[in-house]
Amino acid sequence: MRRRNPDRTMALGAHFAELRRRLSIAGLALVLGMALGFILSTWALDAIRAPITALGQTQGRIASLNFSDVTSAFDLRMQIAFTIGIVLSSPVWLYELWAFIMPALNRREKRYTIAFVGSAVPLFGAGCVAGWFVLPHMVELLTSFAPQGTSAILSARVYVAFVLKMMLAVGVAFVFPLLLVLLNAVGILSARTIIRSWRGAIMAIIGFTALAAPAADIVSMFLLALPMIMLYVGAAGAAWLNDRRRQSALRVLDAQPFEGARKAL
Repeated sequence: MRRRNPDRTMALGAHFAELRRRLSIAGLALVLGMALGFILSTWALDAIRAPITALGQTQGRIASLNFSDVTSAFDLRMQIAFTIGIVLSSPVWLYELWAFIMPALNRREKRYTIAFVGSAVPLFGAGCVAGWFVLPHMVELLTSFAPQGTSAILSARVYVAFVLKMMLAVGVAFVFPLLLVLLNAVGILSARTIIRSWRGAIMAIIGFTALAAPAADIVSMFLLALPMIMLYVGAAGAAWLNDRRRQSALRVLDAQPFEGARKAL
């Protein structure tokens, strides 16, 4: 019996229904993650505030976070809870996103997508950890420019936003080499191009680390730049191996007609 939908196509209304279902599941996971994040927000705020508290000992000045209005403390905890919720629920909403676009991908693209998502999550986490590791050095250096005898009374909202943005930026930077590998796997970017661009890549990494960790803090720059350069080298090596495998497969395909003709003779 002939199947009703041999091409496995979906009507527009079915697409919207599927999207709504996927978004509902992702939204529920985010809400649950935010609920847990709100519980952990006090601990997270204490950890974020630790470099400020340490300034009183290292610089001998009054250092604290300032909540400028009545609702700022609650808003700050919600901001932290939302960030934690996004991180905790990332496996769920990444899967739902992948499951929604999966029917439009072929088998090879599905394999690449699974590998990309599976590798991007730990790399992003490693970048956030690296950003967190250099955070105390950055806070100590930046506040050291204040004149002696002054206090460091920082806006809690601005300071927490600075910390979260910095960790997010470093996390995304750690995922970027994986994007190069993906572009090479789909045939958009060759390994030769990646290798030839190493000077520009290193300069870009140094420029990024100079922004994320001020140029005067050489130790923080080195701690951020070294793993990013290693990831870039690893991406170039993976792309080179993939190009060699692709060229070997093409040589085998090109030789097959001649082998068939020789056997026929």
